[in-house]
Amino acid sequence: MKPSTKPNRPFFSSGPCSKRPGWSLSALDEALVGRSHRAKPAKARIQEVIDRSTSILGLPAGYVCGIVPASDTGAVEMALWSLLGQRPVEMCAWESFGSGWVTDVIKQLKLAEVNRHEADYGQLPDLSKVNCDHDVVFTYNGTTSGVKVPNLDWIPDDRQGLTICDATSAVFAMDIDFTKCDVVTWSWQKVMGGEGAHGMIVLSPRAIERLESYTPAWPLPKIFRMTKGGKLIADIFTGATINTVSMLCVEDAVDGLRWAQSIGGLPALIERSEANLKAIADWVAQTDWIDFLAQEPATISNTSICLQITADWYQSLPADEQTAKAKQLVSLLEQEGVGYDFASYRDAPAGLRIWGGATVDTADIKALLPWLDWAFKEIY
Repeated sequence: MKPSTKPNRPFFSSGPCSKRPGWSLSALDEALVGRSHRAKPAKARIQEVIDRSTSILGLPAGYVCGIVPASDTGAVEMALWSLLGQRPVEMCAWESFGSGWVTDVIKQLKLAEVNRHEADYGQLPDLSKVNCDHDVVFTYNGTTSGVKVPNLDWIPDDRQGLTICDATSAVFAMDIDFTKCDVVTWSWQKVMGGEGAHGMIVLSPRAIERLESYTPAWPLPKIFRMTKGGKLIADIFTGATINTVSMLCVEDAVDGLRWAQSIGGLPALIERSEANLKAIADWVAQTDWIDFLAQEPATISNTSICLQITADWYQSLPADEQTAKAKQLVSLLEQEGVGYDFASYRDAPAGLRIWGGATVDTADIKALLPWLDWAFKEIY
């Protein structure tokens, strides 16, 4: 039978993600619209985003945090174009975005000494084979595959290379050892449910030293430049941005960070996200037509929770029909107003991708699950 209870907030998109509980447009009433982002109060608000992010995440001493253009993509590209080329590079990829960074390094930067560590959707490559005396590029959590690194023990403390971590769907929801990372990037639109367009970048002292001592062989666009006269542009990390930011987006980011601190900071954010995963894991364990895409339990993401349909009749269909059936299931629940935007990523295997980040209430996840069972029977 069709369930009678619907999620209060049926927003399960992996980006832009659900807003924090209780959010409304009134959260933006104090936004400094119409003001220059260089004005003293506007700059202070931008600095608040940096300071609260640094505090909640517990960044190590000497690390700097700044706001950069073009979301997480811009932050990762800034790191790749500004830092790579001095050493050989180890590229790690197991889903769409990681594969995109491989393409950029090989086809755009045209680096010659590149070792690739790649795996299919649902798997991780053997990270023990990564040479951390080279520069390393990896995603902490595969947003399109639902596969995360279980830890960073494979990165030695005495490494000679830099580690560049795309952590956009991991930061604020997973316990990241930042001492193992020299560059960390993310965007506001993921775990904190902020608006898009702006990215964040964190640099370790080792990354700063590289920036100040190494000049890439290629020209850098203005939005990628983090040094001037051989020195780090400190203003980027103290409230002055490379280009104009949206003060509406800044206000929204501040609101999300204030909410995070009000509920207990990083431990509470992680707890909320892990509770969402547990609700889905308990359902998967008693449901015979679905399973996680991630093949190892320790690698199952608690944010971008990717699921594959395993029923025999479904698996017997051609790939295009499998995709059509999965889309039909999602469409049914969108029509019912039960859940939005939880289809698998376009390049990923057909299935479901339910966002379980900290802004999603576990009660809404639990309300969604009976509807998935109903919709599955409807498409059979």
